[in-house]
Amino acid sequence: MESPVTGLRCRTTGPSFLKPIDTKRKAIEEYEMVAVETEPLSPTARLFHDPTFNVHVVAIMATKTRISPQPVKEKLELTLLKHPRFTSLLVVDEDNSADMKWVQTKVDLEQHVIVLEVDESQLTESPEKFVEDYIYNLSKTNLDKSKPLWDLHIINVKTRDAESVAFLRVHHSLGDGTSLISLLLACTRQTADDLKLPTIPTKKRRPTPSGYSEKEGSFRLWQYLGKFWLFINMILNTIVDLLMFLATVIFFKDTKTPMAAPPNSASNGRRIVHRIINLDDLKLVKNAMNVTINDVALGITQAGLSKYLNRRYAVGKEDKGATERNNNLPKDIRLRSCLIINLRPSAGIEDLADMMEKGTKQKGGWGNWFGYVLLPFKIALRDDPLDYVKEAKATVDRKKRSFEALITMMLAEVLVKIFGAKVATAVTVRAFSNTTVCFTNLVGPQEEIGFCGNPITYLAPGAYGQPSALMINIQSYINKMIIVVSVDESAIPDPQQLLDDFETSFNLIKDAVVEKGLVKNLK
Repeated sequence: MESPVTGLRCRTTGPSFLKPIDTKRKAIEEYEMVAVETEPLSPTARLFHDPTFNVHVVAIMATKTRISPQPVKEKLELTLLKHPRFTSLLVVDEDNSADMKWVQTKVDLEQHVIVLEVDESQLTESPEKFVEDYIYNLSKTNLDKSKPLWDLHIINVKTRDAESVAFLRVHHSLGDGTSLISLLLACTRQTADDLKLPTIPTKKRRPTPSGYSEKEGSFRLWQYLGKFWLFINMILNTIVDLLMFLATVIFFKDTKTPMAAPPNSASNGRRIVHRIINLDDLKLVKNAMNVTINDVALGITQAGLSKYLNRRYAVGKEDKGATERNNNLPKDIRLRSCLIINLRPSAGIEDLADMMEKGTKQKGGWGNWFGYVLLPFKIALRDDPLDYVKEAKATVDRKKRSFEALITMMLAEVLVKIFGAKVATAVTVRAFSNTTVCFTNLVGPQEEIGFCGNPITYLAPGAYGQPSALMINIQSYINKMIIVVSVDESAIPDPQQLLDDFETSFNLIKDAVVEKGLVKNLK
């Protein structure tokens, strides 16, 4: 069957060059510019337009009903097209390539909404593989810069989990992952009440004691001393983390493992696959071990990567086993993740919805507000599965006592302003290239939501164009936790096996919690 990907600009050349799909492309001169509304790109946004860091975000939505294109276009007119980034062209000054601006234009939705009707009887592969290959082929292409940098693909094919699959592809310069997912969610409504926005769980602040007494005064004194010591500790940790970040940029590399990215990995296509696990089971482990959901998620990741690498190191050699004492892993593997931290105060779904529906200005700004944290993974097999979560918690607790994310974001902005985007991009790419994994964690709605009247069964965000051969995105949705991996197949040829290892690791951790009696008296 002919490839479903037709009219897109290919990211690589050679024998695998894709036949372009017809998206009725217009030349930039054909777009009608709106009366002089321009805005310069932020320093961070400019990083994403370097050829070595040309990152695209892909938000996959699987729905319970077949998607009709016309209602979707009508809904987008009232929502997404009310956001200035999605109605702006990227304009670069011919004499100064560093001078980049967003220029408002009128959008022709026919250029941005691509619909694929699939006759399932004609498929030579499973529907799931068809969708997976479609996205893989698309990841070899760049968004057309002669029009606003986004498109929506609708694939009407029945898969194991859904009746249709749609995915929104957006250039990362339009906003960070949290902003883009929040904007997408602001275009949805709860299926139980189509007037209500999705509900995103937030951290609850502990109530502060009121009143005053001598005992409270003494207690508060110790509180102030404790906070002062914590601040000093955070400053010292930040200095250490900053020095480690600079060393990583200059020379300090991860151990070369079978998962290491090959040269020029950023220009390779990405295989994006996912696995759904039960969020209630994660909460059971969280409550039993008195940790956070993030601690459990990172523990699962650490365990899964250890299992996967143990198998890969045994290829072509004698298999020594898969226990703590006998295994195939080299000692002291250095494997770190570039953990992307959102620095926004909140998701801002209500503000985004108001901005699109009422034309109000969004509070808190828009764009890329995130920093990087270098998070080390302990790659080793453990006989007690709970050790993975305990080790992950210790690592995360240490990283929480640091301003590393804030400092790295400020560093990127300063580098762009002083030395230009080329230098700042080179520094960022070095940080990603000298580590092994890119990791993000996004909180999703607590109730079922609908996209243009179509109930969503799962959300799976991914990305391509990053230097890391492995990117892991964890997304919660209702009672589901979706683990999404975006892989360069030249480094990780079997991403489904990696997902199997994540799922197996989680089941072992959950079973260990039950066997040790940690869940009694817990609901």
